[in-house]
Amino acid sequence: MYTGRMLIARLLVALIACFATPSALAECRPAVLSTLPERGALHLPVEPSAAPMPLLLLLHGSTSTGADMLRESRLAQTADRRGFIVFAPDGGIAAPGGFVWNIPGVQTVTGALPPRDARDDVAYLLGLVDRLVASGCVDKRRVYATGLSGGGRMVSWLGCVAPRRFAAIAPVVGLRAGRPSTIDPSRVDPSTCRPAVPIPVLAFAGNADTTNPIDGGGAPYWRYSQSAALQRWATLNGCSESYVRAVSASVYEQGYARCAAGAAVAVRVTRGGKHSWSVVDNDAMWAFFSRHAR
Repeated sequence: MYTGRMLIARLLVALIACFATPSALAECRPAVLSTLPERGALHLPVEPSAAPMPLLLLLHGSTSTGADMLRESRLAQTADRRGFIVFAPDGGIAAPGGFVWNIPGVQTVTGALPPRDARDDVAYLLGLVDRLVASGCVDKRRVYATGLSGGGRMVSWLGCVAPRRFAAIAPVVGLRAGRPSTIDPSRVDPSTCRPAVPIPVLAFAGNADTTNPIDGGGAPYWRYSQSAALQRWATLNGCSESYVRAVSASVYEQGYARCAAGAAVAVRVTRGGKHSWSVVDNDAMWAFFSRHAR
């Protein structure tokens, strides 16, 4: 009887191994990460796990770099405490001082549309995630994305076109839900953002931001308000309950709950906050991410 039970147990282990994902069985090989031919900044937690870890893609603002963004965001310190990997790549279009992201059909801060031969940044970022997962260090069910300004707009675009690849997104001073309407730029063009599945969204902004004002206006790539973007994501995620609550004396949260698949949508606004990472609570962002997996 004992031998029979041992045999059954071994068969069960083998069966589980057959159906388990490669990332669930792989052992993290940090040395492999250092050899990836990527342009950007990588940060492993100070005590990395041998098992696959969560990954946070961190996208810089326009005319900046991944290394600058990693330093300014201080997310490396958060990663050390919480045990996740941060990768901050560079955008695909060179610009004075750094790079910008290629969001198809949307002007960059230079005032020009992305060049026809510009790198496909969606394909690049998804390929980057695949390479990081293949290293054995990243859990493909716990991949998240955040970014500042132009990086926040790129993160929003990833939510529109590749929602199955990210467990949640958190745009910073850059929440969008598709391109502005050509008929009325103060409105969202709903045809330009049609994610296949709901995706949780937590944005951060400041009500004194004059670059990407939360009430809309400004540059051609911006135009419609943050509330319009938020409402559009609520519709896309099938949310049925709106709310506003105070987070602190200087921060309030506007959002939508009772959403499909638990994909709530919200933005935290800092009173007097400007166009910088200073509007972000890194621990609150990670607490939001850590509640979601694909």
